Amino acid sequence: MQDVLDLGGLQVEVTRKAIKHVHLSVLPPDGLVRVAAPQSMALDTLRLFVVAKLAWIRAQQRKLQAQARETPREFLSKESHFLWGKRYLLDIRHADATPAISLTPRLLQLQVRPGTSPERCAEVLEAWYRQQLRAALPALLSRWEPLLGVKAGRVFVQRMKTRWGSCTPATRALRLNTDLARKPPECLEYIVVHELMHLLEPTHNARFVALMDLHLPHWQQLRARLNRLPVRHEVWGDRAAARADRPPADGPSQDACHFAP
Repeated sequence: MQDVLDLGGLQVEVTRKAIKHVHLSVLPPDGLVRVAAPQSMALDTLRLFVVAKLAWIRAQQRKLQAQARETPREFLSKESHFLWGKRYLLDIRHADATPAISLTPRLLQLQVRPGTSPERCAEVLEAWYRQQLRAALPALLSRWEPLLGVKAGRVFVQRMKTRWGSCTPATRALRLNTDLARKPPECLEYIVVHELMHLLEPTHNARFVALMDLHLPHWQQLRARLNRLPVRHEVWGDRAAARADRPPADGPSQDACHFAP
């Protein structure tokens, strides 16, 4: 069930879910405000909750407007691409063989068949970034799970338009944005720790902040650094696109680490 709150020109979408806490999100590209609320919570109670958060909502909307975004990738030679925060120039090579990617100190060499479309090039590169991220995760999980005393269940790596990661404590499932492979390694570590921490504390309350301060004292600097970096260019056909990144049907996500949180 979905309702809409009209707060003096601010439209807030309200979705009812089988959850215990209210979750407020401000989504790109234009600052769409969405609230996920317990099914039994009165609309007037939600209105008061959102009104109390208006200053925060406006601040998040300003951040989204100021968020640096990359230009569309055209997959032309010498175009800039990134891996773990390092810039590489794209070097496209054509061969009648299976698509492949290799690196030199300065070049990201993309081998594709003659006549391959930019869309197919994007798919090949996306799959490669997913592999890079998956390869980096075991070492991080092996380090941080014992330190925090938690154990993740399934870990999903996927393209996400509005968030860097999410956690579903009920199933211990983590979801990580493929684009993290393009950012500095310490940004991935921050997101992994952030999401693992939600296995101890599902919300962003004072306990969560204290736990982050204890285990990763510079986490707020890492968050700021990640959110200063340009995010991928996206085509937003309509507002439904901003509701992408929902977790699969194994249960609602209890946390979302959104862009520019």
